[in-house]
Amino acid sequence: MMYNTCRVVGREVVRMPKSEKQKLKLLQIAAYLYEKTDENHLVTTAELIAMLEREGFSAERKSVYSDIEALRSFGMDIQIVKGRNGGFALLTREFQLTELKLLVDAVQSSRFITQKKSFELIKKLENLVSVYERKDLERDVYIVNRIKNDNESIYYSTDMIHEAMRRDRQIAFLYFNYAPDKSKVYHNDKKPIRVSPFGLQFDSEKYYLIAYESTSGKIKHYRVDKMDSVEILRDPRDGKEHFRKFDVAAYSNATVKMFSGEVADVILECAAEFAGAVIDKFGKQCRFIPSGTGRYTVCIQAVPSPALFSWVFTFGGGIRIKSPETAVSAYKKQLEDALSGIGSA
Repeated sequence: MMYNTCRVVGREVVRMPKSEKQKLKLLQIAAYLYEKTDENHLVTTAELIAMLEREGFSAERKSVYSDIEALRSFGMDIQIVKGRNGGFALLTREFQLTELKLLVDAVQSSRFITQKKSFELIKKLENLVSVYERKDLERDVYIVNRIKNDNESIYYSTDMIHEAMRRDRQIAFLYFNYAPDKSKVYHNDKKPIRVSPFGLQFDSEKYYLIAYESTSGKIKHYRVDKMDSVEILRDPRDGKEHFRKFDVAAYSNATVKMFSGEVADVILECAAEFAGAVIDKFGKQCRFIPSGTGRYTVCIQAVPSPALFSWVFTFGGGIRIKSPETAVSAYKKQLEDALSGIGSA
């Protein structure tokens, strides 16, 4: 075996085989093309030779072309432009620039991702393009200023939940809310809550755990960003019979922003122009029946909760609750309570 270089490890001189040196040279060229080129930017043979010499590799024009052909044979989409202004460029990458822009905007706009984690993820995405295209991604990062979640543990909690479901295990966790002074107020006297996890639902820019609680015999949901100290237990999951025919999407629609309660058949009346809003919220299975000039009735399955009432109110009479009477009364009471609080001390 031929040797052409060596390095010192401790007091021992270790010679590097020529074949190993050649592999490192190919990797160095590939990394340089990945970072310094794209469809609008080439690197010349002279620039590649200069880079290799800085990294301790001997190179000449003929060997550079041979190395490029080896990388192309491996599958890298390297463009070779011959002539006075020619050079090399890596064209195809795992993600297109437009795709990465979408991912950057999604990361930045997601409220459940903290600002710190957003920047970390965006920096990693920037490494998937050339140094020239990174400027386009950096330009998009600062176009919005949204309120972000500050609970870093959400990433580890979701991982633990997925792992528990994969292993068919129950989990335990502490659940909290915030007091006016921003301190955490724990539910259940700060005792761990034990549940059998069966799914994660992303709703209204928040992650929710959907789980079966053995003590109540009910399916419940919990905001993942308000969970602390998630732990996987040895006990196998309970309540599997409840989830055999469980429709997570239907559950999410019925609970409207994840408010708990008994699901009921709620009859809405809406103007024609608001039918799209009902479909967006409750799905295309909604059946609209004409009830007058330009108005329709539609039956939805939902929890008659403050969240549902608030959603209806945003349409300013364009959508009304017709039945059941309990939902109508509860909606009226919510409106009366809101009015009574206006201007009060």
